[in-house]
Amino acid sequence: MEVNEKLVQQLADLARLEFSEQETTEIKGDLQRMITFVEKLNELDTTNVKPLLHMTADGNALREDRVVPSITREEGLKNAPAASDQYFKVPKVIKK
Repeated sequence: MEVNEKLVQQLADLARLEFSEQETTEIKGDLQRMITFVEKLNELDTTNVKPLLHMTADGNALREDRVVPSITREEGLKNAPAASDQYFKVPKVIKK
């Protein structure tokens, strides 16, 4: 596969990027080297190789999901700089 200016421009449009002429030339070379590398990998015989599903043999370390006591609303609001009986009070940040 050959990387040309049209392909680089199409990728730039999809990614919503703009490149200068020098950047386009560099990206074109980089993409061509990547594609050449992948094409070289396709030459390998992988008939007896199992697909790699995970990088390690470790499984997920999951914990039991259980309900534990939490703090009350009053305890949570106790250290607030400003609070009403149920909510934190914060300064207004949106100006009209």
